[in-house]
Amino acid sequence: MNPLDRINVNLHRVMVVIAGIFLLAMCLLTCANIVLRIVWVPVPGTYELMGYFGAVVAALALGHTQMRRGHVAVDVLINRLSSRRQRFLKGFNGLACMLFFSLAAWQLMRKALVLRASGEVTETLRIIYYPFALAVALGCVLLALVLLADLVQALRPSDTEKPR
Repeated sequence: MNPLDRINVNLHRVMVVIAGIFLLAMCLLTCANIVLRIVWVPVPGTYELMGYFGAVVAALALGHTQMRRGHVAVDVLINRLSSRRQRFLKGFNGLACMLFFSLAAWQLMRKALVLRASGEVTETLRIIYYPFALAVALGCVLLALVLLADLVQALRPSDTEKPR
């Protein structure tokens, strides 16, 4: 395993644990809200928290899902191409996706800094916004790192291909 893959595996283990904690909090919050609605005292801000926690869960799981190839991929046409062309397309796709998610992370970080400077808070619970934006930006950065590793892997010649 190359150093970039080791870094990705270790970072994403931590991110999946953090995402799991947020997911557990979402489950507990939902259950608490259901039980408390029976006695007419719902948890205030449940809808708000579920949205922010859901964004954190999804963002922190992006890279792990990419490492496990868990995203939907339609490769009916690509499978008909030669292995060299498949590698080229995978490399091009990896580069395009890496650039996109790097740009998304940069813009999210900029937005988080604006939110921090303005002191923006949520409507119901008055929770500061910017940590959630930073968490989503972190998820995008880590996905870009996995996509970089995929790009490096796609650029390496495979054992079945003969060098020219």
